[in-house]
Amino acid sequence: MRKQTAMNRDWIATARTLSQALPYLQRYEGAIVVVKFGGHAMGDDEAMETFARDIVLMRQVGVNPVIVHGGGPMINEMLEKLDIKSEFVNGKRVTDEATVEVVEMVLSGRVNKRIVQAISSQGGKGVGLSGKDANLMVCDPTDPALGLVGTPAECDTTILHAMFKADIIPVIAPLGMGRNGETFNVNGDTAAGAIAAALKADRLLLLTDVAGVKNAEGEVMTDLTAAQIREMTADGTIAGGMIPKTETALMALEGGVRAAVILDGRAPNATLLELFTEHGAGSIIRKG
Repeated sequence: MRKQTAMNRDWIATARTLSQALPYLQRYEGAIVVVKFGGHAMGDDEAMETFARDIVLMRQVGVNPVIVHGGGPMINEMLEKLDIKSEFVNGKRVTDEATVEVVEMVLSGRVNKRIVQAISSQGGKGVGLSGKDANLMVCDPTDPALGLVGTPAECDTTILHAMFKADIIPVIAPLGMGRNGETFNVNGDTAAGAIAAALKADRLLLLTDVAGVKNAEGEVMTDLTAAQIREMTADGTIAGGMIPKTETALMALEGGVRAAVILDGRAPNATLLELFTEHGAGSIIRKG
């Protein structure tokens, strides 16, 4: 009898994993999954390649993924390079005409096309667009003091459904059109939540640089309800940068998204682990 080598054991484990994924593959066939892509993974070539491969695999097995991306560090870098000074109100950047031109150039150009190229390199059909295209995101001003920063008021997802039928993966830059033709800079998480709600998506995956929502003891909570999120925010357990993430999740749930997940985008294959394994990969938040 031949001895089972370590490599053979790895192959068997891989086959077992694929077999165990079958119920989840069936569960998500035809589902819409909106993925907010940002943080560390965007600036790392290897992480970008892995992310793109995972997204193409999702499309290959019948999932309809939609990517909404950020790009804050790249915007800051370009503003500094162009010597455009920014004003801040309560720690938030004021987006004037000069700044929004740079934001659009970086997000719709450099960042968006890099993600599209990564998807194409893995055999997928990625197409880049922004919230300004086909009235995807019509925005109102978030706060007049912040200038051209917008909050989505209406989302027309017709173009996205057409792309699903053509096996195209939409890659969306978080820019919106104002009611008077202005260009608005939109927070990436907010844009992802609004688009997920308009699509009545099965899942909203918010990729970030932390493992998930943590309790008072610092442990990641894997399964949460909207009521628990509100309680943890009220008592200060959820604080700082996690607050806007969880607020986006709650907004999406109220809009009709089945569940939102906050997970670590730095972890290899995080999106596949969340969708196609029993244990998932982050903190899933359900309405009740």
